[in-house]
Amino acid sequence: MKTNNSLTESKQILIRFSEVDSMSIVWHGSYVLYFEDAREAFGRKYGLTYQTYFDHGYYAPLVDMQFEFKHPLEYGDTARIEIEYIPVEAAKVIFRYRIYREKDNRLAATGSTTQVFLDNQYRLVLYNPEFYTDWKKKNNV
Repeated sequence: MKTNNSLTESKQILIRFSEVDSMSIVWHGSYVLYFEDAREAFGRKYGLTYQTYFDHGYYAPLVDMQFEFKHPLEYGDTARIEIEYIPVEAAKVIFRYRIYREKDNRLAATGSTTQVFLDNQYRLVLYNPEFYTDWKKKNNV
């Protein structure tokens, strides 16, 4: 959904056995995958997938990831990941995340990620690539 010039998406997930620890609580490393799932869902919705970067001769690696745990998710829970694109002038792609437990809408975790642009020679790009500037204009962000 797009509200007040913000681009958002939501993805529902079922907590699988492979994502929990011996206490049946989601292992902290699984949140990295949940954020990735949300970025991919966002990319499909708004046309900013990893393939989009590749097709224009760029990579967009993560350089920063923040998590804050609020409440545990357990095996068998259904969770909702909400992702929001955070517009900035710098040559970065920043997202904010909120993960909720569906059965009671309890906030389980928050976080953010920052990606930068590398050219096809793996050199840091300090300007917004043209395709990304065009994407931002198209989406009014």
